[in-house]
Amino acid sequence: MRLHGYFRSSAAYRVRIALALKGITAESVPVHLLRGEQQGEEFRRLNPQGLVPVLEVAEGVITQSLAIIEWLEETHPEPSLLPRDPYLRARARSFAMAIACDVHPLANPRVLKKLRVDFGADEGQTNAWYRHWVELGLGALEQMLAPTTAEHGVCFGTAPSLADICLVPQMFNARRFACDLAAMPRLVAIDAALNRRPAFQAAAPDRQADFQAP
Repeated sequence: MRLHGYFRSSAAYRVRIALALKGITAESVPVHLLRGEQQGEEFRRLNPQGLVPVLEVAEGVITQSLAIIEWLEETHPEPSLLPRDPYLRARARSFAMAIACDVHPLANPRVLKKLRVDFGADEGQTNAWYRHWVELGLGALEQMLAPTTAEHGVCFGTAPSLADICLVPQMFNARRFACDLAAMPRLVAIDAALNRRPAFQAAAPDRQADFQAP
């Protein structure tokens, strides 16, 4: 099993967390996004979209972080990454999709690059764009959680789920861009609790062998 990703990619970060929670080892294949390696012919053969992550398995190639995590859940069902209760499972999926499908795409590096290159936005303007959409999205997610949720240290149920797997990378990047998280105490508290868990620590960007700045 080989995971192609970038140490700071939110989507690749999600997959690393899922692998760590399930105790699965995958060979890491770094793809440096800032150098444009995702646009190279060799990588495009793996994923014509030119995006990370890509998971190579015995059967072939899987792209898209949520699809990869779903495959991991189906092929390695324990520990489960979804609550047992059907309603909470749906809530966890909804929360995760709000991040992966609504918040993250608007603040993706290729979107920010498009703003700079084609529309003349400077760094301050692109950062303001990022903060606007991320703060708006996280603010809504804060309201999706029960007031007592933070006491459990996870978003739904009693163990880390797909929702938590998506939350932590988004919070990491929100801090990188100096987003205002003051109105999101539940998210901040859960993120802090999750980052004390070994699986989340092992998946963190600065713990990757291919860690390199910027």
